[in-house]
Amino acid sequence: MLALATRVARAGPGATEEAKAVLAAGGLVAFPTETVYGLGADATSEAAVANLFAAKERPAFNPLIVHVTDLAAAQYLAEFDARARALAGAFWPGPLTLVLRKRPDCPVGLLATAGLDTIALRVPSHPVARDILSAFAKPVVAPSANRSGRVSPTSAQHVHEDLGGSIDLIVDAGPSPVGVESTIVACLDDMVLLRPGAVSREVLAGFLGRGLVALAPPAAESTAARLAPGMLASHYAPQAPVRMNARSVAPGEALLAFGPERPADAGNAKAMLNLSEGGDLAEAAANLFAWLRRLDDCGAAAIAVMPIPEDGLGEAINDRLRHAAAPRDIAARPRTTG
Repeated sequence: MLALATRVARAGPGATEEAKAVLAAGGLVAFPTETVYGLGADATSEAAVANLFAAKERPAFNPLIVHVTDLAAAQYLAEFDARARALAGAFWPGPLTLVLRKRPDCPVGLLATAGLDTIALRVPSHPVARDILSAFAKPVVAPSANRSGRVSPTSAQHVHEDLGGSIDLIVDAGPSPVGVESTIVACLDDMVLLRPGAVSREVLAGFLGRGLVALAPPAAESTAARLAPGMLASHYAPQAPVRMNARSVAPGEALLAFGPERPADAGNAKAMLNLSEGGDLAEAAANLFAWLRRLDDCGAAAIAVMPIPEDGLGEAINDRLRHAAAPRDIAARPRTTG
């Protein structure tokens, strides 16, 4: 892939028009969403999506989330039953992705859906993302704007560090407010939680009046098993190995703390950052990827992560950390939590 002169533009009407022009020409635009920065391409163009895969160095079997402006636009692409319409009505715009069966006339390319008969759809709430989608007026694939498997970006600087020279435009609107990716729910035969995220399992269960089915690992790897993004075993990963539920720190490790307590040997840490001194899971989610990147840059032998509760947003945070901590040489496999 030829090196590009990646332009960074501050969010505003001019950047929106520039993003529209780049997308219309088949180019790649990184833009902010409320979760993380996404890398946008025309979802109806196989060539544009192929360029996105090349820029991210992403496995072509991993499907992409398609972003649209509203429920009406989504219904042109997928079949909505009463359950899906209710979820969309309650949580769109926002950080919930629905996996649904594609309509027979769905214009989204096969590469974007990894050849499956399902499609992952989201309506983001970030005003900059919504302005760009409205201006372009076509569905846009927008996986996280980083090289595949790396830590997701929550700022324009993160995007430039990973993809500068590989994409056309970065629209900078400051840090992403949520900091972890969208929750993914499949509305097929069952309601299945494919990936925990910014909308917690508890909130969804409270709205639905019932729990969600957890996705069981398949007996063997298959393309069909990967219904949604973020399901590779090693994902969201810094260069340094990640060690979860750490209650001690080895010399040369960096420490990712949570809450007011510290391990007794915290002085061994090469560097230390705290996701939330007060133990606030929303603050921890917003800081997660940025803090992982900063600790990775310090040259530590590993990143030791203190225990984080599994309730609420903690489930999404721990899911990302488990993916980051997974061995890099094993076959990718969906996890029971998504």
